[in-house]
Amino acid sequence: MDKSDAIFPLNRIRNIGIVAHIDAGKTTLTERILYYTGRVHRIGEVDEGSATMDWMDQEKERGITITSAATYCMWKGYKINIIDTPGHVDFTVEVERSLRVLDGGVIIFSAVEGVEPQSETVWRQGDKYGVPRITFINKMDRVGADFFRTVEMMEKKFSIIPLILQLPIGTENEFRGIVDIMKMKGYIWDTETLGATYKEIEIPDELKQTSLKYREKMLEIISEHNEGVAEKFVTDVEISEEEIKDNIRDLTLKNVITPVYCGSAFKNKGVQKVLDAIIDYLPSPLEVPPVKGTNPDTDKEEERSADVGEPFSALVFKIVSDPHGRLSFARIYSGTVSTGKTLLNVSAGKRERVSRIIQMHANKRAEIKEAHAGEIAAFVGFRSTKTGDTLTDQKHPLLFEPPTFPEPVISISIESKTREDQSKLAYALERMLDEDPTFRVRQDKETGQTLISGMGELHLEIIVERMRREYGVKVKTGYPRVAYRETITDIAESEGRFVKQSGGKGMFGDVKLRIEPSKNRFEFIDKTKGGVIPVEFIPAVQEGVEEAMETGILAGYPVINLDVYLIDGSYHPVDSSALAFKIAGSIAFKNAYQKANPVLLEPVMRIEVLVPLEHLGNVIEDLRMRRAKIQSIEQNKEEQIILAIGPLSEFFGYTTRLRSLTKGRGVYSMMFDHYEHLTPEYLDKLLKKLRGY
Repeated sequence: MDKSDAIFPLNRIRNIGIVAHIDAGKTTLTERILYYTGRVHRIGEVDEGSATMDWMDQEKERGITITSAATYCMWKGYKINIIDTPGHVDFTVEVERSLRVLDGGVIIFSAVEGVEPQSETVWRQGDKYGVPRITFINKMDRVGADFFRTVEMMEKKFSIIPLILQLPIGTENEFRGIVDIMKMKGYIWDTETLGATYKEIEIPDELKQTSLKYREKMLEIISEHNEGVAEKFVTDVEISEEEIKDNIRDLTLKNVITPVYCGSAFKNKGVQKVLDAIIDYLPSPLEVPPVKGTNPDTDKEEERSADVGEPFSALVFKIVSDPHGRLSFARIYSGTVSTGKTLLNVSAGKRERVSRIIQMHANKRAEIKEAHAGEIAAFVGFRSTKTGDTLTDQKHPLLFEPPTFPEPVISISIESKTREDQSKLAYALERMLDEDPTFRVRQDKETGQTLISGMGELHLEIIVERMRREYGVKVKTGYPRVAYRETITDIAESEGRFVKQSGGKGMFGDVKLRIEPSKNRFEFIDKTKGGVIPVEFIPAVQEGVEEAMETGILAGYPVINLDVYLIDGSYHPVDSSALAFKIAGSIAFKNAYQKANPVLLEPVMRIEVLVPLEHLGNVIEDLRMRRAKIQSIEQNKEEQIILAIGPLSEFFGYTTRLRSLTKGRGVYSMMFDHYEHLTPEYLDKLLKKLRGY
């Protein structure tokens, strides 16, 4: 058996994600981790386009991470599986699906900017899945770096207990190393070895009192949660390093505290200590609660533990299509899988044969014969499997809850330049849909145009670029447009009948539906009794409803956020068919929808603008003209931070306007927040615009 196929001790595995706001230094930190663990022999740099983890052409050109990349390394006898995630808000889906399957996270903050909007988003995603985290305050060497301000922002914005375990020695261009609060020693990194070696020093005199203060604070926090430590602390009995570590680990795994580290990844300072912290304080697969799922045969909840002896189970969290084949990335929760085995895709109700198993290092592949509980692996060639699907042993099916993804907020039209490219475009769109759960494709029934939708202008720009480069499709695109949605505000009932007689066998379908407003979901519920509609026709009714929901009556946008109840109907023993009930379901829905007071929803964005004080008034006035609501104004050194929410439709081209208002000094970031009813005034304007008058 190949070494890579051997069962690695589960208590020595760490599955972690490295996440942060864009440009906080995630990929730079990952590159150093790979270098110091011997995984690579040259440090890749994001700015040079040579980073191992940013392997896509667009990533190299733009200097940003676009897709999450998986790798692994060894450190002090432990195996660390790492996913380096994007920081740009348009690719937040990559963070969402990664955190769903990971056991721990390293959250990076820039010591200059502190807690930024996307930092808050990824922190909330970590909270959602209960992921234990450690934090690394990066860029301590940069002008404007402020360690304590960043810690204060973390405490205030996340309502957490930050446990400071390191202090910086120097700051900005004077930053030299760190003080280890637990060991009460200083560490200085050797620049000649690119930070591969470092030396232990005594704590500099100017930091001794501060270090003692934070050591006392560390012990106080631990004492509040452990009576034994508290007793030793108040009676001045020495507390061993091992006991401190054990308590910090326990509190971190319970998400009571968040250990705080610092350094400069770019200047190769502090990285090895982060690796130590991953081992010391983040969980192994054995320390994560058993994963829960529903047995489709019994509808009862069952658990799977991280044990190779249990039946196989895994959750697919990412699909990648490339010239070498279709890869399904999965987190294996229990059991063992080997090549040649047939698995059950419980979500799709289909079988998948394991032809090849791959362990990934960015875009490089290493083939293995087996994969085990606690690992992250990729499977080649699965046909029916999609993101969020559950794979299990055929005899022991279990369905896990998939990750949830936000709805796209922006659309553009797309078409092939030549007739020959039409089939290529269709194939490329199919592959992109496979990979990205936040990407949508639909046909505008009025214009016949193909519309693609995504999370932002950059998201769609990257998708179009990939189609051109990877699939050789020549395409042209239209201007960005807002992905409005429709919904209802009242309850309504209606009947839908489809009857057709043509001499031979006819068509007959009759249904009655009730529709009700719902919050952030769609559900179809069968409430019929006594077999008024045969059970085999009910899925066809749902299919007709869902097809009708694709284009609402107000303005032709998809309908969301409602529940549909099938409450009555009738059938003909000879003439009824699935198609007839599908058409009847569609008719009933459209009739009820018109009665239910439909409204248009527009995507509202959370906006953060950094602006010099002298331009604050002009920027606020411009924001208000764009229907933005100012929520707060904070000061960040010489800049003002404006936090606002506003409709996406008003912010196309805002970059150019902001530069004009601030003489090129203002910057902003924007992310989706929620959908909101469009006011009658703006609805009327939009409908006139859509209808061309």
